[in-house]
Amino acid sequence: MLVEVAVAAAVRGRFTYRVPSALAPGVSLGQRVAVPFGKSRRATGYVVGFPASAPDGIELRDVVEVLDPFPPFTPELVELLRWAEEYYLVPPGELLRAALPPGLNARRGEAGPARRGVEYAAPAEAAAGAAADPKALARAPAQRAVLEYLLARGRIPVEELRAAFPKGRPAVAALARRGLVRLETETPVARGALLPASAAAPVLTPAQAAALVELDAAAGTFQPFLLHGVTGSGKTEVYLQAIARARGAGKGALVLVPEIALTPQLAGRFRARFGDDVALMHSGLSDAERHAEWLRLRRGDARICVGVRSAIFAPVQDLAIIVVDEEHDPSFKQEDGPPYHARDLAVVRAKREDAVLVLGSATPSLETLENARAGRYRKLELPARVDDRPLPEVELVDLGRLRRGGVAKLPGLLAPQLSEAIARTLEASQQVILFLNRRGYETLVVCEVCGAEAQCTECAVSLTHHARRGILLCHYCGRTERMDARCPACGGVRYGVGVGTEQVEAAVRELFPAARVARLDRDVVTSADDTAAVLARFARRELDVLVGTQMVTKGHDFPGVTLVGVVLADTALALPDFRAAERTFQLLTQVAGRAGRGAEGGRVVVQTFNPRTPAIALAARHDYAAFAAGELDRRRTVGYPPFTRMMAARVEGSEDGARRSAEALAHAARPALGGEVAMLGPAPAAIERIRGRHRWHLLFRADGPKALFRVHAALARVAVRPPGGAAIRFDMDPYSMM
Repeated sequence: MLVEVAVAAAVRGRFTYRVPSALAPGVSLGQRVAVPFGKSRRATGYVVGFPASAPDGIELRDVVEVLDPFPPFTPELVELLRWAEEYYLVPPGELLRAALPPGLNARRGEAGPARRGVEYAAPAEAAAGAAADPKALARAPAQRAVLEYLLARGRIPVEELRAAFPKGRPAVAALARRGLVRLETETPVARGALLPASAAAPVLTPAQAAALVELDAAAGTFQPFLLHGVTGSGKTEVYLQAIARARGAGKGALVLVPEIALTPQLAGRFRARFGDDVALMHSGLSDAERHAEWLRLRRGDARICVGVRSAIFAPVQDLAIIVVDEEHDPSFKQEDGPPYHARDLAVVRAKREDAVLVLGSATPSLETLENARAGRYRKLELPARVDDRPLPEVELVDLGRLRRGGVAKLPGLLAPQLSEAIARTLEASQQVILFLNRRGYETLVVCEVCGAEAQCTECAVSLTHHARRGILLCHYCGRTERMDARCPACGGVRYGVGVGTEQVEAAVRELFPAARVARLDRDVVTSADDTAAVLARFARRELDVLVGTQMVTKGHDFPGVTLVGVVLADTALALPDFRAAERTFQLLTQVAGRAGRGAEGGRVVVQTFNPRTPAIALAARHDYAAFAAGELDRRRTVGYPPFTRMMAARVEGSEDGARRSAEALAHAARPALGGEVAMLGPAPAAIERIRGRHRWHLLFRADGPKALFRVHAALARVAVRPPGGAAIRFDMDPYSMM
């Protein structure tokens, strides 16, 4: 037997090996094997084909060992990964390795820990009386918080409690010993069956019901849908009921979400509806937990996967429906490592497995919208919120006019209109979200004498002042230095300019000393558990004001939030990126959608220096159609996606090596352009240096991918041994222009 093997290393090409007769029964497509590679190296490889004959003139070597009792990859996943590696210009084996849970490549396949089934927690009969008695749990605040949450939620999976109280397991156990909480375990059921639901499905709105009818009619075939629903319109319930239909037919489902912070919330809803049939795949889990979840999917013990970007490769059996929630989110594009786009791979996977695809968003990406307009996707609309709740009113505050009117200093950049709105909201015992997409206290520190900026020595960026820690921090490489009031160059006094979330938090605490304030950004939360803990406190209304970066914009449902303040709407507009306006509109719409999701109405205050810019003015009017029409016209005029395709060549190295390599790429590309491909560059990247490595970019644009593949073939010869030893990385359909 001969096998074609992709080696788990950054090497191009696939390699043919012989399989000894003793190992042949254990070898099939997708199998993980150990093979000799190079002079004395042993490498992990993946069986991706069975050639009929050996290449001429090559002495074949033998497979050394079969590493797993069954193939980690199904034949369908092998074909998907082969397609992805070719399309995204990734060496064979890199994506195969990235598609497996961490740690599996370092060990033999193993059974993994067994699961007991689904464990539920529910309040016992005495719980309400204990919660009402101020003395009952006076010395156990953690237990009281868990008990109040359970009384509000009823019987729920323990996974949801774990998301709300990452360190609350001892409190749950203590409550169970007191007889205030019941813990129940249901053992796994037979394959294809469903556990009894602990959360009954609500009655659908007419728009939701119409969408579900369309999804039902497409079952068993490849059909991509764009589910365009305003914030709060109930897209998740459509997903849940469509998946319930698929599971009733014994089929599997895959749900992709953009952020780890969203996964515990969605997981709670899915586990409440489907029990132990749900497996989670995200980096917030330990390696052992991810491996166990992956094994449950591979064996068919779980048939629904909820996960982030990398879950597109999850081994879901009998896949019938794929959901990509918030499909517009840029985090679906992998920037570090193999540069694939999970949303686009979802289209390919659904087509190859005859599955229904649902791309859901309140602000669809322009690529997805154009596919719907061209008839490649079917568009389903949810035009109103559940229960006909109104969308929040949006007020624009012109910061430029305030400055021209003599208001020179705004503490934390909070204008009087926003400060007054916060005061009224707090007086009404409602909650506030304040959004600013900049971390730190001040974004730039400058000497008032010589004008020198505090800059990172390793990256071509300014250092951000983090006042609480008393440091200057680079947000790209993590380098820190002590914040000194005196300029190291001339001894002059330094001052800070620009506002970050830390300064906004400090201003809110000063203006409203009685308010309970927390911040949600990468400086204060470093794990999924930290994020879930902050969000759970906000959900339990233990906090009045939540200040944060775009982590606060993503899919959260807090009925107590009646005011959302956008501290500065312009942060992304000036970026050298043709998607800057689109991302600004999407962020503003998403964060505005957090307001008014409960019985009370909602209000949004947006502060900006550019109130007439379409991305801001139309977001304030909730007018996605007008924004998309104008932005698509602009893209069509200048020749940018979705009307063209792009490929980036990214070069990193020494100052001289990066420049020479970029120039060599440009020289190699010119004969291959052929009048069909436009080349932009070579030029230094927008951020010229990161972690001490200089960066150059080339951008290629064409009507379709074939011409770009031709250019890549010419560039690949240079990339094998680039001048100056620079690293060259290709990125098909790039999302970041930085």
